[in-house]
Amino acid sequence: MVLLALHQQRIYRYLVRNEKVASRTYSRLSKSLARQAKDNVTAGRDLLSLVRPISGAAKFRVQPPKPADALLGHFRHAERRFGVEWEVLAAVMFVETKFGRVRSPSHTGAKGPMQFMPGTWDAYGMGGDVHDTRDALLAAANYLHASGAPRDYRRALYAYNHSQAYVNAVLLYARQIKQDIKNYYAYYNWQVFVVTTRGERRLTGP
Repeated sequence: MVLLALHQQRIYRYLVRNEKVASRTYSRLSKSLARQAKDNVTAGRDLLSLVRPISGAAKFRVQPPKPADALLGHFRHAERRFGVEWEVLAAVMFVETKFGRVRSPSHTGAKGPMQFMPGTWDAYGMGGDVHDTRDALLAAANYLHASGAPRDYRRALYAYNHSQAYVNAVLLYARQIKQDIKNYYAYYNWQVFVVTTRGERRLTGP
């Protein structure tokens, strides 16, 4: 499954960069598969628009993620406590760190599996450890709830990351997870790629 998910991810990364090929691909798919492909490609393009290619010998710390079902338990616990849909929390973690694979701080200084800035963590982390998966997910749900979720997910996600492209991508991935939980397990097995001035580099996976 890990290898199949990597093939799927690579196909979508190609379609993100090749709009004409993507359009021809949609026309050859069933309606349901075409909708899924459009969501994934659109989300990928939104996120790619935020990427700044790195140069030089940048180093990233990565590690295997927590088991998918263990994460699912944490997502659902956070949903019960704060009323934020677990699929949205999963989509945020997927976008931020590929479910905790990335352990390095961001270029802006955000830390942990949910990528909190220090000031935001101080306000919403409830005394937990920013690097602990359960604590980070509860803090994310706390922050999103305080920012408007579940009443207004767009407003809440924009507070989390001040980018409409980011908001759009998270909601598209969340929609796919809601439509079929198998999409959660597929996304869970997508790997970490970085974009450099010399091309893409994969950091995790088979």
